[in-house]
Amino acid sequence: MNESLFPEKPACMKHPLIKPDTVEQRLYQLNLAGKALEGSSLVVLPTGLGKTIIALFVIASRLQRFGGKALILSPTKPLVDQHAAFFKKVMALPEEEILAFTGSIAPAEREKLWEQGKLIVSTPQVIENDLLTKRISLEDVSHITFDEAHRAVGNYAYTFIAEKYFESAKNPHILGITASPGSSDEKIAEVCQALHVENVAVKTEKDRDVRPYVQEKEIEWLQVQLPAEMAEIRGYLEKILDDRLRIIRDLGFSAGGGKYISKKDLLLLQKQLQGEIRVGGDPAIFSAMSVVAEMMKVNHAVEMVETQGLETLRKYLEKLDAEASSKNASKAAKRLMDDLYMRKALYRVKECDIEHPKLELARKIVSEQLKENPDSRVIVFTNYRDTAEIVANALSGVSGIIPIRFVGQGSRNKDKGLTQKQQAEILDKFRAGEYNVLVATSVAEEGLDIPATDMVLFYEPIPSEIRSIQRKGRTGRQQKGRVIVLVTKGTRDEAYYWSSKNKEKRMLNSMHGLESALTLKASKKSAALSDFENLPCTSAPQLKKEEMEMEIEKEEEDEEGDSFENRTDLYSEKSSYPEIGVNGDGKKSGNEQADINAKERQKTLVDFGTASEENASESLRIVIDHRETKSGVAKTLDRLGMELSFAALEVGDYVVSDRLAVERKRTDDFTSSLIDGKRNLFAQLSDLARVYEKPVLIIEGEDLFTSRQINPNAIYGSLVSIAIDFGVSILYSRDEEETASILKVLAKREQTENKREINPHGKKSASTLVEQQEYLISSISNIGPKAARNLLLHFGSVKAVLQADTEELKKVKLIGPKTAARIREVLESPYKG
Repeated sequence: MNESLFPEKPACMKHPLIKPDTVEQRLYQLNLAGKALEGSSLVVLPTGLGKTIIALFVIASRLQRFGGKALILSPTKPLVDQHAAFFKKVMALPEEEILAFTGSIAPAEREKLWEQGKLIVSTPQVIENDLLTKRISLEDVSHITFDEAHRAVGNYAYTFIAEKYFESAKNPHILGITASPGSSDEKIAEVCQALHVENVAVKTEKDRDVRPYVQEKEIEWLQVQLPAEMAEIRGYLEKILDDRLRIIRDLGFSAGGGKYISKKDLLLLQKQLQGEIRVGGDPAIFSAMSVVAEMMKVNHAVEMVETQGLETLRKYLEKLDAEASSKNASKAAKRLMDDLYMRKALYRVKECDIEHPKLELARKIVSEQLKENPDSRVIVFTNYRDTAEIVANALSGVSGIIPIRFVGQGSRNKDKGLTQKQQAEILDKFRAGEYNVLVATSVAEEGLDIPATDMVLFYEPIPSEIRSIQRKGRTGRQQKGRVIVLVTKGTRDEAYYWSSKNKEKRMLNSMHGLESALTLKASKKSAALSDFENLPCTSAPQLKKEEMEMEIEKEEEDEEGDSFENRTDLYSEKSSYPEIGVNGDGKKSGNEQADINAKERQKTLVDFGTASEENASESLRIVIDHRETKSGVAKTLDRLGMELSFAALEVGDYVVSDRLAVERKRTDDFTSSLIDGKRNLFAQLSDLARVYEKPVLIIEGEDLFTSRQINPNAIYGSLVSIAIDFGVSILYSRDEEETASILKVLAKREQTENKREINPHGKKSASTLVEQQEYLISSISNIGPKAARNLLLHFGSVKAVLQADTEELKKVKLIGPKTAARIREVLESPYKG
């Protein structure tokens, strides 16, 4: 008898914390989980092969052995909800101990829930904010899973959380899971270092123990020819690029060396020019920057016509035309739209009534798929929202196709994004078959549980190997899948296709190499430490962290070494900015006085930079506006050992003493405020100077003169006005970390040397009746500006708000029972002065 006719029921995982008969037991998952339990680990596994199951095994084992809490971090709310539902289904824990945290839950409520939770699934931003504001502690967390671990780079919340975790937890252990950590050794090493990784485990669809669970995935790419009309329009745009490239070369610069001038080439040139501006000020550099800005717009237009179609291009060119016609338009924008070839291109785009051949091919492919299998689900990925709308509209006209556009939350111009609730509703209807085609942008690339997707169609290739892998992973999960990539011959499409393909190969090679290297190190370590299991759990990650740090390339160490506190001169790069505003009083100093000041600055900063252990332990405080928690400055201040307090500051972003407060502006915000009437920087600085004796403005970033196409003289004039007319000191920083270092120096000087107390105070000026009314209401019980406006809109006057009872107050949006009761308490309680 053929036993294959009567296959055995798959064995299920048995564990005290996992409900019986809920999770299939797969050998490769158990092996990966076992390796992950040896130490903090990164597991790389193709999409659809159960990374969450591995996390489940690890979490159950850690909770059983160490108790405490487990934390699962996922980058989006839909993923958080998805994971929370899964763990409630399979874990043998009371349902009230498995919690989902997102920004929709009030901070005070999260603080209470954290105490009762055993397994918390959360977005990283929520945990980051709660750590900064000291609402929660990771001391008793025995495990953290970082979903989509490739995000653990740069200033992303994952890196801060991992750092705080290993500082405070009794028994720290991390599992990072991803399908695509990145193609470069540097990127993978950065992820591993951020997560304190000791082990790397990699499985591919070709591995013997994985192969039985892999559904066949057919990958094909189909080529189309660019129509003559589109080629003509592209020709006009390329003539503009050639002309601007010639101007760049005449100015003494160069951009790119390949067939195409890529966005990356132009960004590198822009960075080079910014560096030249910082040390010089040659008018030719400003001219080159203006030309590069034009080239970036034209280059994007070429990509539109090649890969998207004329409708998408038309919308883009009309937007550029409108910008050039506005009163705040830059000379570059006007010059570009006045160019003869640009006018020709715009005229031809409006005149032509031809669609990109990809559109018809997409109709045909999707229609054939649904005819062959009417129960199919199809995802069409596009890079741009406009294209997603065009494709969805085109497919909706075909019998049997019921498409829906799926985009992110952000709203752009007239295009409103989808709320998280709308996104969840669309996905539910897609799973249920009310829609059978999802036309999606990048928002659908990561982690969504859509097991019945039979086909993924790339409307265009993408150069990112991470995004390419994520897209392909949406199909072939529980049944055979198809991946089709549409490519326009002889265009950037072809370059992007081969770029992502080569990066994927490099990524696999890098991962296997790192896995082997760490395995070898682990074996050497185990030989030296025969009883590794008896070591304290906190020591192993620290040893590995030191080893990982030794592996970082020398040039990266050099970059880190050039931090603010290691410099001998605070203003060593001051030559890139106007020689004004340092003292805030506008007085000119002679050369002799400048030399004295420079020596004093150098002496002071050497003292700060080489602080003794005694000084390092001194408690420095800083009060931060709650809106600044989203920046990396607060996280860096926390790393520097500062005692942080968060408040709704009306004046300033950071308060370091009773007399000194700081307003922080990114260079793009600063320059935008000069041309955008809605951003009243000078009103903010006026309030700062009125309320605080020592007002300080920190301008952060290296592109002050290049972030917007503004005449440098206008920027110089604004800086002069800030320093002389407002009496505000101006300091410059390169990035968020340097801003934090400056703030620490200011706090040390004020609180330690000058013995000043920290005292946030002051209200912003209320120049209009409306602002005064809002100010009056917002002063009650710490009601925020939004709640104050809601109250006034609801009741119509300040008097009516003050006369409303608790029940009436609770009807207003953002006013809950506690806030309503507090308002009445403030208004009715007798004054006991």
